[in-house]
Amino acid sequence: MPPTLASLVHHSALKLTVRAGEDRLDVPVRWAHVSELADPVPYMEGGELLLITALKLDADDPQAMRRYVKRLVGAGVVGLGFAVGVNYDEIPEALVDAAEQEDLPLLEVPRRTPFLAISKAVSAAIAADQYRAVTAGFAAQRELTRQALNAGPEGLLAALAAQVNGWAALYDASGAVVATAPEWAGRRAARLTAEVERLRERPAPASSVVGGPDNEDRVELHSLGTGRRSRAALAVGTAAALGTAERYAVHSAIALLTLTTERSRSLHAAEQRVGAAVLRMLLAGQPDHARGVAGDLYGGLLDAPFRIIVADAGAEPLAGLAEAVESAAARAGEPVLVVPEGERLVVLAADGGAAVGACVDHAAAREAARAVPEKDATEEDDLVVGMSAPSGPIGAAAAYKQAEQALSVARRRGRVLVEHEQLAAGSVLPLLADDAVKAFADGLLRALYEHDATGRGDLVASLRAWLSRHGQWDAAAADLGVHRHTLRYRMRRVEEILGRSLDDPDARMELWLALKATSAD
Repeated sequence: MPPTLASLVHHSALKLTVRAGEDRLDVPVRWAHVSELADPVPYMEGGELLLITALKLDADDPQAMRRYVKRLVGAGVVGLGFAVGVNYDEIPEALVDAAEQEDLPLLEVPRRTPFLAISKAVSAAIAADQYRAVTAGFAAQRELTRQALNAGPEGLLAALAAQVNGWAALYDASGAVVATAPEWAGRRAARLTAEVERLRERPAPASSVVGGPDNEDRVELHSLGTGRRSRAALAVGTAAALGTAERYAVHSAIALLTLTTERSRSLHAAEQRVGAAVLRMLLAGQPDHARGVAGDLYGGLLDAPFRIIVADAGAEPLAGLAEAVESAAARAGEPVLVVPEGERLVVLAADGGAAVGACVDHAAAREAARAVPEKDATEEDDLVVGMSAPSGPIGAAAAYKQAEQALSVARRRGRVLVEHEQLAAGSVLPLLADDAVKAFADGLLRALYEHDATGRGDLVASLRAWLSRHGQWDAAAADLGVHRHTLRYRMRRVEEILGRSLDDPDARMELWLALKATSAD
């Protein structure tokens, strides 16, 4: 503990006497300062014990003393030491009354006690307190290191919480709580995820101090990692501001967790290289070799139905999607294969698992953000994702093609995510809304529309009726309300104008799709 006025009063060699402010003696003393100036406030920093002999003060003037003491209290001076037997045989009553009125501790310093002795006592106590703090900090660092090596992040958090007499929590790259100590702090830490997310948006290293949930405590948040974007975050909750020893412990924990995070990044990069090799073997039709290379790392993933996800965007959106998928898989304890490919990201995840769910949720959040009219366009708006149907190792190549097809449709429709099942279960007609298809249809049918515009017949409607009735003359003629010979004449005119035979099934199919595409307008 730093020196206090009480510890100085109890110092046997100083012989100090309390004349006012007896209830404020537990205030820490930052320094002892001697000043005979009538106004020493400009030279005060706060927390000082001011020592005077009243050489330049009219200490008998009540109004002057009230102004003097009030200025000292406003400047943060914690106590006033008055030497008797120098300029005054005893402390003037005006000064005593002013100190009592402002509740400023007033200490009587006997003539035989030099100010230098008080300064030395304060300095020695501060040095001893700092030595204790440094010693405690080194001890905390050793304990935290031991726990980090033997028990991992969980053990480190437990040791840190004990050192600061509070609680600690570790958050992953997505802002989700990974571990807490003690266990009861889990719910408290979870309520700070929004603050953690704001911290992660700042360049690392970053830190902030926030009030705990329901103002239960004071919480320090620190980003972890050496890159521009933090990989994790640490929260430390305490009842009061951290002391020197506790600060040493927190800084040691940050350093150890950062080393752990960077080591995890190196391992993660190695896993990604293995994952890329596994993916290449699967797409090359070599599932047995892929299992052999994956081993225990991805082996369980290849034994169950999985989905292949292909995402296309810039670096930041892909990093956000990768973090969401990997964090969800880690929390669920399921394997996931994530392979960056330039401006693409390929994910192989268990069907129905947490990683697939996180991908869907991430895409839904991006979709919702796009729908806000006031939202400015950002790089993340370029994220496009295609997801295959459930597959196995033998069908990996087909699943990858499905994901690419879904990705292409998502880009064409302006969607963030499209699943392949949505294409297979739906209709082909929505695909005709593509501008290229419409241009083809307009070009194919333009001559018929121009013919009908002259009032010489209704060839377009006749062609639509005839195709819808699969070439049945009587039924199509009845739909149009004309004789079948009239309809036959019109179809010969269609063939002449288009230069195509309606006996050709490909021609009939193209004409039918063209009619559907133009009617979609």
